[in-house]
This record gives sequence, structure tokens and C-alpha cells, in this order.
Amino acid sequence: MRISSLFLLHLLLVVNGWCQPGDSANHAGAHDSEEKLGTVSFPTSCSAEVQKKFERGVALVHSFEYAKADIQFQEVAAADPSCAMAYWGQGMSLFHPMSDRPTSQDLKDGRHLVQQALRTGAKSQRERDYIGALSVFYQDYAMRSHDKRVAAYAAAMEKVYRRYPDDHEAAIFYALSLLAAAYFDESLKNEKAAIDILTPLLNGLPDHPGVAHYLIHGADSPQYAKLGLEAARRYAGIAPSSPHAVHMPSHIFARLGLWQDDIRSNLAAVEAARKPDGKFRIGPHQLHSMDFLEYAYLQTGDDRKAKAIVDQVLATGPEDVDDSENGYFHNALCAFPALYALETRRWKEALALQAPADVEPFDKAITYWAHAVAAGRLHDRTAALAALKQYNAMTRLTRKSSLAYYATSLQNGHDQALAWLAFAQGKNQEALRRLRSVADDQDTVGKGEVELPAREMLADMLLEMNRPEDALVEYEKSLQTDPNRFNGLYGAARAAEQARQPEKAAGFYAQLLKNCDGTADSGRPELARARNLPMQK
Repeated sequence: MRISSLFLLHLLLVVNGWCQPGDSANHAGAHDSEEKLGTVSFPTSCSAEVQKKFERGVALVHSFEYAKADIQFQEVAAADPSCAMAYWGQGMSLFHPMSDRPTSQDLKDGRHLVQQALRTGAKSQRERDYIGALSVFYQDYAMRSHDKRVAAYAAAMEKVYRRYPDDHEAAIFYALSLLAAAYFDESLKNEKAAIDILTPLLNGLPDHPGVAHYLIHGADSPQYAKLGLEAARRYAGIAPSSPHAVHMPSHIFARLGLWQDDIRSNLAAVEAARKPDGKFRIGPHQLHSMDFLEYAYLQTGDDRKAKAIVDQVLATGPEDVDDSENGYFHNALCAFPALYALETRRWKEALALQAPADVEPFDKAITYWAHAVAAGRLHDRTAALAALKQYNAMTRLTRKSSLAYYATSLQNGHDQALAWLAFAQGKNQEALRRLRSVADDQDTVGKGEVELPAREMLADMLLEMNRPEDALVEYEKSLQTDPNRFNGLYGAARAAEQARQPEKAAGFYAQLLKNCDGTADSGRPELARARNLPMQK
């Protein structure tokens, strides 16, 4: 499966929240002269009066600002009813290829819009081909699965791409379709194909939002993250008026362990999404950026700032949450405190966490997963077994729900819970075997960006089994796929010390201290120990 993260389950929903209507600014200056969404050139046969508005809509689509894009395309259709591509744009605004699946109403509306585009009649074969490709996604939606319709759309967009080799938008939308079709595929074949299409365009179209954005998505794995770094450096500057564009580079920064870049990116994204009155309210963009901020602060030993984020979320009442963010907010109520407790090694605190009663079963699964890990660390076999049973119950409820496809994302958590139960029961070989299987899977496709690496857990187990040489091997592997993690570096240093490899230990401690430079008030005992070692003086 392409998505393994418990903490990022609501990425399947959050983009819909990001794209709620708000104060619209206009690409190319027709609405707000200070708005910057990047530069898009998408020639159409529509009237000259609406061309810039149409291109602004496409720019908004490329930064996943779908609701604003929909409003813009509606304005185009109102100004030029003969512009068939305006209805195509509205249909694209309902698709959301990299996030939540369209609702039944979205699919019904999308089919109607495509039919309206076909009835209106595009004036060029190229436009008819774009409309025809999108119609494939909405066709027979009640009878064909979402995955099959996405794959069919990608195949249709490939034909458009090959028919119009000089059409950059065809290449960019085809690359996006490849990424959408690969959402639950572990091979990374489509991701590499998308990267190969987009990379040459990065310099040729340096101000295009879709090129940089989709390169980041394509490279969002340990295997390809470095290929997305240049796009990550550029994207926020291309489209600073999109909070999503300001945040998105942090996906690559987190993959590469560039914590200060990650922190700056998400602080800027939170600021870009702030309400005009400056008051705190959980709306589009805040939670996702806060999710990344908590994780990055924990990697730099800044527990105080990480805990402040957790406390702020837990203290937020439902009246201060936009309706669009309720799903992600419920997820955060479980994920944020679980991450904090586990990353700071507060095992009893993690075991005591309680999920709110009114959240979805797949949200509660995060809490029970945290219980399983903590119980394993505490060698509490009774609590570990109870956590596994509760986790499995939440998985069954998810399979029976309208969001049954989320259950796939719970498999890795289930395997980890089994591993920690075996560890608590003293079945060390079984524990290692189960956790190694998850780790091997993550080595290729990666974990969620704000998730604990299974291989680091495997190394922790080995170190506790008094096998420091084996633990060091696993820590070093983990740091290759998830570089600069606080606990990974500290664990590697401890394993190297116990394996009588002082030079390696010194290197890991030095990197840990470098990452945490400027966090002088950290209460982490690991940092205090690293600072007081003779080798660091």
C-alpha cells in the first residue's frame, strides 16, 4: 500500500478542507494585484475577456485550492457561456486526484459538468480531448470503483500528452494523473515516471506551480526525496498566496531531516492561513502544518514548543473549528498527544491516553496503537494484548463504514502492535520478524512524514535485547531513510558506545547536538547526557 501512516490518514480528507471558499485573489492581477499563484499558460478558444481568469483557475487547481478554483471557473462560465473548458475546470475542481475521494454528490455534479462541457462544444480538438479524458473519470461512477476510474483517467491523459507533445499543461496534468493512479502502489513506478516528465520542465517553466508541486509529491519517499529538493526550495516562492504551496516543501524537508527548513516552512504556512482578525481558529491549513511542526520540534529536542502545539489542539473547542476541518481535528486529538508521548519516551503517559468518544474508529486506532507500543516498552503483556484487541476492533468498524478503504492504511499499525505484544511476552524472534517486515516495506515507500520509523523501533528492540552491534546496523539503516531523527541518532550513539565503537558514537552525538543547537532549555535527558560526555568537550 502506498499510504502506511496512521498519523496522516486524514490526508485523504484534508485537501478538501484546505480548499474552502475564502477571500479570492486573482492570478495575473484581475482580482488582487498582490496575489501570487505562479504563471500558467493554457491557451483556449474561449473569449479573450476570460482567458486570464481561466488561467488563474488552472493555477489554483495546480496548488489544490479547489474551492477557489471552482468559483473562478464559474465566473468564467458566466462571462462566456460558450467556453466549454470552464465546465472542464469545474469538473477538475471536484476531482481532487491526490486527496479525498469525491462524494456521491461531487461525482453526480462532476458528471453533469462534463456533460455540460460536451453539450457546449469545445472549438478545438485539443479542448475536446481534455474534456473527454475527464469524462472517463466520471463515467459510470456508480458501477466502477474509484481506483479503476482514476487509472482510466490516467490512460486517457497519456493519450492527450502524446498527441500534443508541445502542450506543457498536458504533460503536467498527465504527471498528476500518474501520481493519483499510484496512490496505493508500492512500486514507485508511476512516481518515477512523473518525476522524469516534470524534472525537465522545472527550469523551462520556473514559475509554474504544478511542476514544482507535483515534483514534490512524486519525490515524497525515501528513495526519491533528494530529487524533489530543488522543487521544494522553489515552490513556496512560486505561489506564496497559497498556504498549501507554502507548506508543501516541508514534505521533502521532513524526508531529508532538514528540521529548521521544515519549521520555517510550516510557521510560514500557518501565518499564510491565519484569519484576518489574527485570532486562533482551526481552519484550512493550520492543522496539517501544526502536525509537521510538532514532529520537527520533537526532532530538535524542543519539547516545550511541541507540547504547546498539543495543548493548543486539545484546548480547542468545537466552536473554534471550521466545519471543513472536523475530520482532521478529530484525528489530531488522537495523533498529536500520541506522537508527543512516544517520541519523548513517556510510556506510562502513552498507555494512559484516551481517545475522545466522538471520533471515527480509525482515529481511535491511533490511540490503541500508541498503547500497544507503550505496553511493549513496559513489558506489560496484558496491556499489549488489550491494545491489540482494541486496535483490531477499530479496524473492523472501519471496514464496515462508508470509509472502508481507510482500513488498508491500518495494516502496518496492526503488524507493529503484534510485534510489541510478542516483545512484551518475551517472544523476541517473533517480535523482530514482524517488525522487520514493516521496516522493509517502509524502506521503499516510506512512512508518513510525521510517523515513527519501524526500523528505528526494531533497533530499539535489539538494543534492549543487549545486541548493540545488530542494533547499530538497524539504526544506521533507519537513519538512511529517515535522517536526523532525534531518537534514531541517540539510539545509534548508545549502540555504538556499547559496541565499543567510540568514534561512531561521537559522530552521532555530535550530529544530535548540531540538530538541537539553539534548544538550550530542552529537558531531554538524552541531550544532557550527550553534552556532558567527555568526547563532546
